[in-house]
Formats: sequence, structure tokens, C-alpha cells
Amino acid sequence: QVQLVESGGASVQPGGSLRLSCAVSGFTGNIYTLSWHRQAPGKERELVASMAANGANRNYANSVKGRFTISSTNGNTLLLLLMNSLRPEDTAVYYCQAFGPSGHSWGQGTQVTVSS
Repeated sequence: QVQLVESGGASVQPGGSLRLSCAVSGFTGNIYTLSWHRQAPGKERELVASMAANGANRNYANSVKGRFTISSTNGNTLLLLLMNSLRPEDTAVYYCQAFGPSGHSWGQGTQVTVSS
């Protein structure tokens, strides 16, 4: 059974940094892509960052380019999102996603709040 569990969400002041983690387990077969998404209140879920499982093809939403970095370790069992220079508009629930032979799998989300 595929499981993705996010952690690391918190309340921070503007300009601060956070590192989100996503523990990935239960995949049978290869993972194709890994990604982070977010959903702010009253808005649709949006793609924040994505990468191929081999670390290639890293893409970022324009709103986070230069501030966020996606990476993975431990053979893709841990997906990370390093977020710097956080802004109030980054406030949202952040979700990790893994895409493999059985389709897309999602975590339960972790809340990030950026406020002074």
C-alpha cells in the first residue's frame, strides 16, 4: 500500500524558511515523478515543484522560482521541499505527490502559515 506522509509545516514570519518532508513508502515498481502542490483557502490546488525520480527535469511555479528547492534522498523514500524567503501568499496546505505504475498517490497535507 502506497503511503505518503508530510511533515514540517509550521507558522513562520515573512522572510523565514521551512523544510517540508514527505516520507514515501509502499511503492511496487518504479516511481516516475515526485512533486509538491499547495492549496490556499478558497483557491484551487496548484503545482509548486516537480522532478523526475532520477532528479532530472526540476520545474517550479513562477511564484516560487529562486526561493524553493525540491529534492529527494534515500532512494526517493524521502521527498523534501526547502522554502526560503517565505511570503504571506505562500500560506497554504502543502501536499506531496508520487506518480508511479499504479497512478498518482497523495499525502494528507501539512499546513504552512506565513504571517507577522
